Amino acid sequence: MTSATPGPERFHLTVATAGRTVMHGWWSREVTARSKFRDWIGAYSKMPDAHLVLAERTGAGEQVLESWPDAL
Repeated sequence: MTSATPGPERFHLTVATAGRTVMHGWWSREVTARSKFRDWIGAYSKMPDAHLVLAERTGAGEQVLESWPDAL
C-alpha cells in the first residue's frame, strides 16, 4: 500500500465495456478502493467485454494498480 496522505479523489476505479466507461468512483483510502475493485469484479464481470481498472492519482497523472482481466 502507498503511504502518502490520502486525498478525497486519490484512488480511481472505472468499469468499461466495449471501450466506453459505464461507471466510475473515487476513494481516499487504498484499502477501500481495493475492496470496491473486488466487489465490482463480482458485480460487473458478466458484462460483455467488461474491463475494470484501479488507478492511483499521482502528480504525473494516474498509475494503474490493478486491472481485470489482467491484460490492459
